[in-house]
Amino acid sequence: MWDEFVHQSLPMRVVFGAGTSTRLGAEVERLGLDRVLVLTTPEQETLGRRVAEGLGARSAGVYPHARMHVPVEVAARARDATAELGADGCVAVGGGSTIGLGKAIALEHGLPVIAVPTTYAGSEMTPIWGLTEGGRKRTGRDPAVLPRSVVYDPELTLTLPVPLSVTSGFNALAHAVEGLYAPDASPITSLMAREGAQALLEALPQVSTRPADLDGRTRAQYGAWLCGAVLGATTMSLHHKLCHVLGGTFDLPHAEVHTVVLPHVVAFNAGASPALASLFGSDPGGVLWDLAAKLGAPRSLAELGMPESGTAEVVRQATAAPYANPRPVTEDDLARLVEAARRGERPTSS
Repeated sequence: MWDEFVHQSLPMRVVFGAGTSTRLGAEVERLGLDRVLVLTTPEQETLGRRVAEGLGARSAGVYPHARMHVPVEVAARARDATAELGADGCVAVGGGSTIGLGKAIALEHGLPVIAVPTTYAGSEMTPIWGLTEGGRKRTGRDPAVLPRSVVYDPELTLTLPVPLSVTSGFNALAHAVEGLYAPDASPITSLMAREGAQALLEALPQVSTRPADLDGRTRAQYGAWLCGAVLGATTMSLHHKLCHVLGGTFDLPHAEVHTVVLPHVVAFNAGASPALASLFGSDPGGVLWDLAAKLGAPRSLAELGMPESGTAEVVRQATAAPYANPRPVTEDDLARLVEAARRGERPTSS
């Protein structure tokens, strides 16, 4: 029962529905922007150019150099490009890597960002930024990086490969999971977390077996929107801390790391958070691990490239700064959890 809480809604606009990306020019005009730079990864440059063409004279061009974990040198070059081209805003088309690059530009120059997500990462709904330098990923919160508009067009996710759709969906699930036991959770964030997680649990098997089904893709993106909103409104805990350390230290793929680590953290926290059992059943970590297996997702950090000698460094970094978690965490706890995830063992609640 909720009898005392604080909830603050973030000031942003969401446009959701199939085909909405074709109306992107209206969002640019609504924000009073005259010359926006379209950001993408190299793999999505073709989509970026299509978006730029649709913007016509309001497009300053395409910058197709976004990279995972937003290395500081990539962010610096992108900031220089916006200045050279005279851009007064950015349109970030893609997943967390591209939207993260847009946030880095907003952090430095204050340029407004319009996000057009093509994955289920959820970064578009948060004021959280991240930059990686020298194998260390720094994160922070600043309202200046929050996208002004988010245009969700499920049609743009139809070409997202099934393996990435699954891991991106697990990434989104992680936001809902940690929102359920966040110290600053509210009735609103808890409702969004449950609804978003349930939508993804239903949608991911559909996407896996029928990737061209727009209904499944729409349901998955709906869930991802809600889970991303939870990420933006609450304090993340052990799971996100570990994933940031693993990704920044070993340059591991972001969504895949979330997929492998989430069942282990859920199993560890299950006894301290009844909400997990109410959502996933009596064996929450095992349920998520089994779902990942059913959908063909990776289940070990070793297969993602984590070295056998890396556990000690992860534990050292993860314990260097305090973070919220519903259950106290010792160095031995972390070592066992990370080792189990590295080896790909099925988690058990402890």
